[in-house]
Amino acid sequence: MPGTLRNASLRKPSITFAAALVAAALLLPARYAAAEQAAAPALTVSLTAPMQRHWPETVPASGWLKAWQEAIIASETSGLRITDILADVGSVVTKGQTLVRLSQESILADLRKQEAAVVTAQASLAKAKANADRARQLRSSGALSDEKITEYFADEQTATASLASEEAALDSEKIKLAQTTITAADDGLITSRSADLGAVVSTGTELFRMVRQQRVEWQAEVSARYLPRISEGLNVEINGGDGRSIQGRVRLVGPSVSTDTSRAIVYVALPADVRPRVGLYVTGNIELQTTPALTVPETAIVFRDGISYVFTASEDKRVRRVRVETGRRNNGEVEIVSGIDASTKVVTSGGAFLSDNDLVKIAEKD
Repeated sequence: MPGTLRNASLRKPSITFAAALVAAALLLPARYAAAEQAAAPALTVSLTAPMQRHWPETVPASGWLKAWQEAIIASETSGLRITDILADVGSVVTKGQTLVRLSQESILADLRKQEAAVVTAQASLAKAKANADRARQLRSSGALSDEKITEYFADEQTATASLASEEAALDSEKIKLAQTTITAADDGLITSRSADLGAVVSTGTELFRMVRQQRVEWQAEVSARYLPRISEGLNVEINGGDGRSIQGRVRLVGPSVSTDTSRAIVYVALPADVRPRVGLYVTGNIELQTTPALTVPETAIVFRDGISYVFTASEDKRVRRVRVETGRRNNGEVEIVSGIDASTKVVTSGGAFLSDNDLVKIAEKD
């Protein structure tokens, strides 16, 4: 019996040791798998070096799109009825194009009456001229008294003046007749219409309002502190109301500053072939001097908790998260003001899926 107990006690350590070996054998593959998983790249990334660009400094501005010049088309006569309206809001018209016709009956009657008055004056002048010519021929003969000769000469002068007066009155009636046809003062776009068919107009009654030559300009408000650096001819980029970018140039810098807002108006001319809608409120930037900018693609910027970061890669193929300060943006690139330099290798995209010190695979450049 004692021998049996001793044998049993010897077998227990052997069994324990064997179990430990089995457990170690089972855990070893798991540890290798975990180690391999930890060493696997988190992502395949492309790297780029920041580029040195030359970008213009810009001044932010906002304001209304307005007509370069607005023309008012009004009646020059009174007491006449509108008989035809040949244009409407949105019509593109040319200089001299007929827009409105007024009634002509009374004007034509006055014109015929005045034409008759001119004929009468011509006849009176012809008679007075004949008498004066006869008086000139008989002056030396004494057949006519000096008083009668003087009377004939005076009648001739009076008849001449009367004819000139009647002809001037005839011209006035012709002008009134011409004023019954109201035309466009310039090429342009009709933006408002007050003319109503059948309405009797007065002198100065506004009938249409138009944008001259369809030219629209941007009246941009800028802070007064930028005025010393803004001059005529500077390039301007405007964010159009339809999402398109419009290029313009500074035409004029306003001479005064608002006492309420401390802002001034800068008048920006737009290209002739660009005709955005008048009345839109838009934003944009006025380009000042050109300065160097260290830039990276916008896709390289990662936002976390309101802070901008980029991921940089070193020779050990591990990424580091670096906080950066950004500046201007242009054509898909963003300026890096601080945080990295031109020698840094930056992950171009996919940073949102990376963590600090992740192992990555570097994609080969084509």
